Amino acid sequence: MALKNPYNQYKQNNIMQASPQELTLMLYNGAIKFTNLGIIGIDEKNIEKANNSILRARDIITELNITLDMNYDISKQLSALYNYILTLLLEANIRKERACLQEALDLITQLRDTWKEAMVLSKQE
Repeated sequence: MALKNPYNQYKQNNIMQASPQELTLMLYNGAIKFTNLGIIGIDEKNIEKANNSILRARDIITELNITLDMNYDISKQLSALYNYILTLLLEANIRKERACLQEALDLITQLRDTWKEAMVLSKQE
């Protein structure tokens, strides 16, 4: 029987014990990570790395988009923003354009930072 990787086990435990707010933060961080890896892939002219990373970022943004509760106005606004980010990621992947990825990264980072701030404020109440 193979030993489990302790780091992977730790990550899995964190995910299983995370609140919905923390899971959303993890998703934003993952999207940032993979968008950065996509930029690195483009810079290195490593098409496979760029493609795989951009696809992972797209999957995360898609997940964030489809889990929105559309009964709230903010969800409709977020959905439009997520769709724009998805378009940027698609364009970046087709054209292997760093500028599209950078714009997507900036937007995702702003969303993540706003989410972190909201988490802090909600804990203070």
